[in-house]
Amino acid sequence: MKMKIRNILIVLLAFVSFNTTAQNFPDKPNRIVNDYANFLTAQEQNALESKLVSFSNQTTSQIAIAIVKSLDGYDKASYAYGLGEHWGVGQRGRNNGILILVKPKYASEKGEVFIATGYGMEGAVPDAITKRIVNNEILPYFKQGMYYKGLDEATNRIIELTRGEYTADQYREATKGSAGSAIPGIVIFLIIITFSFIGRAKRARHYAVGHNVPFWIAMGMLSSNRSHGGSFGSFSSGGGSFGGGGFGGFGGGSFGGGGAGGSW
Repeated sequence: MKMKIRNILIVLLAFVSFNTTAQNFPDKPNRIVNDYANFLTAQEQNALESKLVSFSNQTTSQIAIAIVKSLDGYDKASYAYGLGEHWGVGQRGRNNGILILVKPKYASEKGEVFIATGYGMEGAVPDAITKRIVNNEILPYFKQGMYYKGLDEATNRIIELTRGEYTADQYREATKGSAGSAIPGIVIFLIIITFSFIGRAKRARHYAVGHNVPFWIAMGMLSSNRSHGGSFGSFSSGGGSFGGGGFGGFGGGSFGGGGAGGSW
């Protein structure tokens, strides 16, 4: 609770500070992935752009990535909240936006990353989970210079959580004790696939009893009728199974102090 209040105060201070210095922020872009520091290759940017635009078009939720050369003297949380507000990531009223902020590591200063979540995303991706995503999906790869891989994996986990592929508790259980250890993706994959299968099996059994159909037929019916296809790790580099469409712009969402970050 104390941390949450602190984050809310940071948002308010960021809003007041940046309201008078908005020129420090990049102008609102027409892309959802914006690299102002040449951190990624053009191909890597386009792969992330394709995936995140498709996710936005299908769900109205938005996951934006901003890579900046400098935080202009502000801490990463304040800058992330301020930039998210300035751009309006997410939809107005729903506040269903997430901003992943990255400030690269330079010779004289450490690298910074922060995942800021709007109010509407905090149920699916609470603060403790954003911290795990930073520690498990981003920092281990960033420390190896695999910057695209870290962002790709982090956005995969956020997408899967928000689409209900598994719950925050299941992700927490799967990554228990693995913070910062670069746990092999296949291990997490197997653990969460097990959680997912158990949940589907319970729903199928309930459906079979209520509709007088064989259990395995019910399993197949539930699988084919899922509102979100795929499973943990199914959103591969370059956009996975998402549909096409261009980016329609940010919708005016706001941020309430949720999120977490780290350094490398």
